[in-house]
Amino acid sequence: MKISDQKYSVWIWGIIIFIASMVLSSHFAIAQHSVAREWNEVLLDAIRKDFARPTVHARNLFHTSIGMYDAWSVYDEVAVPFLLGNTIGDYKCEFHSVAAPNDIQAARDEAISYAAFRLLKHRFENSPGKNETYDQIDNLFTQLGYDDAVISIDYSTGEPAALGNYIAKCIIDFGLQDNSNEANTYANKHYTPINEPLAPILPGNDNIVYPNRWQPLALEVFIDQSGNRVIPYFLGPEWGSVVPFSLSNDDLTIYSRNENEYWVYHDPGDPPYLDPSDVNALTSEYQWNFELVSIWSSQLDQSDGVMWDISPASIGNIAEFPSTIEGYSDFYNLLDGGDASRGRDMNPSTGQPYSPQIVPRADYARVLAEFWADGPDSETPPGHWFTLLNYVNDHPEVVKKFKGDGEVLDDLEWDVKAYLLMGGTMHDVAISAWGIKGWYDYIRPISAIRYMADQGQSSDPTAPSFNLEGIHLYDDLIELVSSGDPLAGDNGEHIGKIKLKAWKGPDYIENEATDQAGVDWILAENWWPYQRPTFITPPFAGYVSGHSTYSRAAAEVMTLLTGDPFFPGGIGEFVAPKNEFLVFEEGPSVDLVLQWATYRDASDQCSLSRIWGGIHPPADDIPGRIIGEEIGVEAFAFAENYFNGVVTGISDEIINLYSLQMKAYPNPLGSGDFITVELSKPGPKVLLEIFDFNGSNLFGKTFDGFDNKLRVKIDAGQLNSGMYLIKATGLHYELTQKVQIQ
Repeated sequence: MKISDQKYSVWIWGIIIFIASMVLSSHFAIAQHSVAREWNEVLLDAIRKDFARPTVHARNLFHTSIGMYDAWSVYDEVAVPFLLGNTIGDYKCEFHSVAAPNDIQAARDEAISYAAFRLLKHRFENSPGKNETYDQIDNLFTQLGYDDAVISIDYSTGEPAALGNYIAKCIIDFGLQDNSNEANTYANKHYTPINEPLAPILPGNDNIVYPNRWQPLALEVFIDQSGNRVIPYFLGPEWGSVVPFSLSNDDLTIYSRNENEYWVYHDPGDPPYLDPSDVNALTSEYQWNFELVSIWSSQLDQSDGVMWDISPASIGNIAEFPSTIEGYSDFYNLLDGGDASRGRDMNPSTGQPYSPQIVPRADYARVLAEFWADGPDSETPPGHWFTLLNYVNDHPEVVKKFKGDGEVLDDLEWDVKAYLLMGGTMHDVAISAWGIKGWYDYIRPISAIRYMADQGQSSDPTAPSFNLEGIHLYDDLIELVSSGDPLAGDNGEHIGKIKLKAWKGPDYIENEATDQAGVDWILAENWWPYQRPTFITPPFAGYVSGHSTYSRAAAEVMTLLTGDPFFPGGIGEFVAPKNEFLVFEEGPSVDLVLQWATYRDASDQCSLSRIWGGIHPPADDIPGRIIGEEIGVEAFAFAENYFNGVVTGISDEIINLYSLQMKAYPNPLGSGDFITVELSKPGPKVLLEIFDFNGSNLFGKTFDGFDNKLRVKIDAGQLNSGMYLIKATGLHYELTQKVQIQ
């Protein structure tokens, strides 16, 4: 199957329309943009032309936002820079104040432009779209009237250009030692998958040995979401150790596997595992989660007659998320699709009820899956939320008061603060979500569904193909192939296998402009997610959902920034034209408008898109939403301190987290062994404690530390098998690590 240039053109045009207006109002007018906004648009377009790397581009968005904010804050009487003059991680950017220029606005524009120009040239030097990206960078720089021959970093002269160059140098140098491994093209240092690849074009999943762990895909051609042909590998499993924005060591757990560290912020704990021999593995919840993905795949046929009201009158306004995995079944509608949305009676901006929009459920689900996946012309999820932010910033009903209060800010101040908030938040989400992905290394639906189906069914011990690791049967959705079934095979070779009512997959599409795969019974061994055949599933583990985490965090930032949970005018919209919007099959069958009353509603809709798209089960989704909310709120409060003149970065006077490390090994260890705890740069006194998971303190002793290292052996002979928490508390820090005694 080939995606036509015509379809790509429609997608790209749709993205352009989305960025420009989002069709939210017939009275929409593009505002005069600040120089920060202009550089942000160049960055977003550079991301679209680069490899689709959410972690890397969250970092690019953040670091560019630092450069623009710091260049602005230097000339402010209250705000203080983030990197200039501060120590972040192991890096200190020396800085001495500069005299106030005669024209502060011009100085800010110039410093911002030189900082962005230098940084973007550096970051996209090896991009597959380098030539176009460099042209755009050069064109904007020239249009603004600046000269790239000015390369001085001696800002003591008072020249804003030199200041911008110096800021860029600091950010570049900082980035080369922030644990991202940028110098080696962000390559993984030690992670390797433990499962052999799955070849989706072949039936079943014979290669998988560990059905709870991630499995790579073997594809003849893998095209990422920016349209680049790449070799898929696990993107960012070690990203948890990258220097963050606001993440605290209070939120950090450091794990060890094969003597390699995995840093996990906001640890959600284990997902459900498939292990019938272990009552704590939550096998039935594992099965339910991936069965739901299969069942929702049956809802992608516009001819099934199911019609939904997808307006804010019926969609959105979720009261709360489930607090346990067992509670997910009450939150998601297994058989009909959707979640615990309550809808809203009234648009608070207009005082009028939201107008219903009745469309086929399948059109809604398919458009969600493609829209929130960001399409083949992708700015990746963190960039997608920057486009939403830019739209809101342009909306005529937005009053640019920080948190909806106080004086109206000028466009530049609003933009640099908004970008630092969003960029820092997206960067922290990438660190948290991918740290979790790397450590838990959790399976994706295509691997899990095919694996369970290969084992058989787990509903009826008296029926054929029974296996406790198999999939559950649901009438008219998941069944056994019987004699006489059209799927039985010429010689009955498929009798007793699992069949699913599901989207039939790309083999049923010859012309994506006119064909639809549709939904019908298929052998479960041939199940595909609702994705392009050259993409199928992102090249990294599922747990937790990056889309859910990014989106909820961004929604919190936008709510706090504007002081209003609602989109301007009480509604946000995106039009998906009939038979033009979908990329890899024809559709939707009607003109459809995605609608959101609040930023959180948009976030929740994004989360569901990944389930209908066959990318995530609920177990990946809900923890991501919860973590995203926590990060969004924390990052906003952290950034606000800088705006108010309070430096909150890690300074010379505080033992920084990226020099201070704790290791506890062996992990796991046998009963009766000694636990060795090592701390680097621990400070003069260290309290080491051991807790069980009921919170009981089983060991506590204060040790004398010294400058370089503390190594302590603790007798674990009195501890029973189970999980324990080791806690090290020093003068300016608190570190924890889980250990398991077998």
